[in-house]
Amino acid sequence: MRQQASNEDSSSGSETGNSGGNKVQGSQTLLRGLDMLDQVIDGPIKLADLSARMELTRSTTHRLANALVDRGFLTFLPREGYQLGPKLLHLGFLAQSQADLVQLARPHLESLAAATEDTVHLGRRDADLALYLDKIPGRRRVEISSRVGDRQPLTSTGLGKALLLDDPENGWENLFNADRQRGAPQADYKVWAERMRGYVAADRAYDLEENEDLIRCVAASIRDASGRIVGAISVSSAAQYMDDARMAALSADVRATAGAISTDLGWVEGATPVRRKPK
Repeated sequence: MRQQASNEDSSSGSETGNSGGNKVQGSQTLLRGLDMLDQVIDGPIKLADLSARMELTRSTTHRLANALVDRGFLTFLPREGYQLGPKLLHLGFLAQSQADLVQLARPHLESLAAATEDTVHLGRRDADLALYLDKIPGRRRVEISSRVGDRQPLTSTGLGKALLLDDPENGWENLFNADRQRGAPQADYKVWAERMRGYVAADRAYDLEENEDLIRCVAASIRDASGRIVGAISVSSAAQYMDDARMAALSADVRATAGAISTDLGWVEGATPVRRKPK
């Protein structure tokens, strides 16, 4: 007499009799494979533990894991178990190279601009300057002189300071002095550095009318899958619309938007940032 199959095997077998069932089975297999990749993110895992986490029989887990090994999505290490394979590295590099920061960020910027009614900027670091990549004007009658393609000081703009949040403190003063020599507004370095320490702790930055008279902004960093800061966004408006209380309230929204863009670039919330090394 033929032995009764397990529930998961019998359910799969009952679906193979028609094309619709094959599609369902294929979808289930794909989802299980993706779930399995999630289970090995933290490092090598033995078959028994993987089977328990997946809530599958050992034979089904072994069969699915070996299929992923054959395709390069997993690697098997003797006495240690399964871990992520080289195919994922290859796909990760391809995905990152194909990611267009401006294109990915644009819908998030539009939502933020609509919610705040203020001007929203996107930029990245270009050597020791902040390069503005995108700008969405606000609905208020506030003239902000920035333009796409502009290069602005890192140490006096909110966006620039957000790009510096991972920089070692021992390099701040050189950047600060270089910006002063380029004509950035004068300020006291000790006051600036104390504010920067607060920005690092809060994971966001302010421009308190330092770059342009009567203009204030709130900025936050964008990270890629590696944890590096690869860009920043800011919300800018006239000081009359940007008192201390509103800047504090906006901080959460700006950080959330920067976080959403970072997620689109592969950043995982809670992952360890990559700090820039001292020169």
